[in-house]
Amino acid sequence: MDVNAAVAAVAAIAGVLTGVIAMLAFRWSEREQNRPTRSSLHTDAVLPPGVDTVLSVLRSSAVVLDEADAVVKASSAAYALGLVRGGKLAVEPMLQMARDTRRDGEIRQVELDLPRRGTGRGEALAVSARVAPLGSRLVLLLVEDLTEARRIEAVRRDFVANVSHELKTPVGALSLLSEAVMDASDDPEAVERFAGRMQIEATRLTSLVQELIDLSRVQNDDPLEDAEPVRVDELVAEAVDRCRHQAGAKQITMASNVWAPEGPDQGGGGRREGGAADLRVWGNRGQLAAALGNLVENAVNYSPARTRVGIAARSVTAPGGDQIEIAVTDQGIGISDKDKERIFERFYRVDPARSRATGGTGLGLAIVKHVAASHGGEVTVWSAEGQGSTFTLRLPEAGAARDRAHQQSARETRAGGAGLDVEAGRSTPHSPESNAYETLPAPEVLP
Repeated sequence: MDVNAAVAAVAAIAGVLTGVIAMLAFRWSEREQNRPTRSSLHTDAVLPPGVDTVLSVLRSSAVVLDEADAVVKASSAAYALGLVRGGKLAVEPMLQMARDTRRDGEIRQVELDLPRRGTGRGEALAVSARVAPLGSRLVLLLVEDLTEARRIEAVRRDFVANVSHELKTPVGALSLLSEAVMDASDDPEAVERFAGRMQIEATRLTSLVQELIDLSRVQNDDPLEDAEPVRVDELVAEAVDRCRHQAGAKQITMASNVWAPEGPDQGGGGRREGGAADLRVWGNRGQLAAALGNLVENAVNYSPARTRVGIAARSVTAPGGDQIEIAVTDQGIGISDKDKERIFERFYRVDPARSRATGGTGLGLAIVKHVAASHGGEVTVWSAEGQGSTFTLRLPEAGAARDRAHQQSARETRAGGAGLDVEAGRSTPHSPESNAYETLPAPEVLP
C-alpha cells in the first residue's frame, strides 16, 4: 500500500507540474503574439488616435515617418507629387529636415522647387514643406503645392506692371502736350495742333480705362444671371455699325451672310451675301456684343485699304448641344505661329507700332476669350502670314444653352477649324483639317 501511495503521489505532482508548465507556455505565447514586431511598427496602428482621420481630410500632402525614416502613412497627394517612392521619402532636403526635427523637436519650414514627374521640359514644382514631431517617435511632414499660387501672383504682377505702363504713356503725353500748349500760347496754329494731339491721347486713355472696366466685369460677373436669347443678326449689325467709320475711311467692304431684319445702312461699305437662319445664342447681350465688336474692329484695323472683312454665322451640332459659330475673316497681315499662342493674353500685341497707331490697348482679345468661356463657349483662330486671319466664336445656341445655364463649369467644346462657310446652315462636327469656313483670298486691292 505504501508503494501504491507513493506512485499516486508522484503522479499527482507530475500532473500539477505539467499543468503549470502548460499554463506558463500559454501565457508566454500570448505575450509573444501581442508584442509589436519590426514590421508592425510601420502600420497605421502606431499612429496616435485620430491622426489618420485628420490626415485624410487635409488638403496638404501628408507623410508620417518613423525613427528609421520609413513611411508609416502617406496621403494619395504625396504619391501624386512624387514625394514617396518605394516606401521612402524621395526628397532629400525634406528627409534631412525630418531627421533634424526628430533630433531636437523643433518645427521647421522651407520652400523648395522640385522637378515635375514625367515631364522632360524642366518645369519646376513650387512647394512649401513643414515638419513637426508627432508623438515621441514619429515625424509629420506637410507639403503644400504653391505652383498655381505663384503663377497667379506672377500674372498679377505682370498685369499691374502692364497697366502702369499703359496708363503712364497717355498721361505722360498729356502732361508734355499741356506744357507745349502753354509755351505756344501766342501761336494759334501750334495750340490747335497740340490740342488735337491731346484729344487723341485723351481718347486712348478713355478707351484703356473702359476696357479695363470691361475686363474686370467679365472676369467677376456671372453673365448667365441676366441671360436671354440674343439674335445673332442683331449682334452682327451692332458690330458692323461700331466699325463703320473706320471701314469707310479705309474703303473696306463689310460682307456677311447675316444682317438684322431692318439691315444696317451700309451704303457702299457692306452688302449681304446669302441668307442665314434665325440664329440665337443664350447669354448677356452687352458682353456678347462687346466680344463680337472687338473681333470685327480688329479685322478692320489690321486689314489693308480697299479689302474685305467677312462675317458669317451658322448652327452646328456638337456633343454638348447645338452651337452657333460666328466667324470673322480679314485679309490682313496675318499672325505668326509663335504669336498665335499668346494673342489672347492681356496687353499682348502682335504689332505694337500698328496697335498704337490704331489706338489698340491689347485687351480686346482677352475680353473676347473671357466672354466666350463664361458663356460656355470658346474662341479659336486660324491665320497665315500674308493671308489674313479667321477668328471663330463658338457659343451655345439659345435652346440648348438655356437647359444648362446655371451649371458651375462650362463644358469644353471641340477645338480646331479655320472658319465658316459664307452660306449659313446646320452641319455636323468636322475635323480641324477641314475648312468649314472658306477663308477670304490673300490680301488684294478691290477695284
